[in-house]
Amino acid sequence: MSENIIHDEEDLRFYMQIDGDEAELTYTYPETEVMDFDHTYVPEDSRGQGVADKLVKQGLEYAKSNNYKIIASCPVVEAYLKRHPEYQEMVYPV
Repeated sequence: MSENIIHDEEDLRFYMQIDGDEAELTYTYPETEVMDFDHTYVPEDSRGQGVADKLVKQGLEYAKSNNYKIIASCPVVEAYLKRHPEYQEMVYPV
């Protein structure tokens, strides 16, 4: 499994190649300086290995480094935020 996460700003997603398939975290910009993480997908054979957490962390770190607030429409992102309170100040609205 590749650990190389690619940020495709044109398609609004973070993704990585896994054995010829892709895992991804998608997002939208519902408002200026707000990212809504709306969908996470991990191929069935790769689930339970922390792939989604890696994608979510990459997305959140990108948002943090660009001073974006975040919305967790995706349940995977919402669960990650509950386990990592250090990102709570980024949740929109604060």
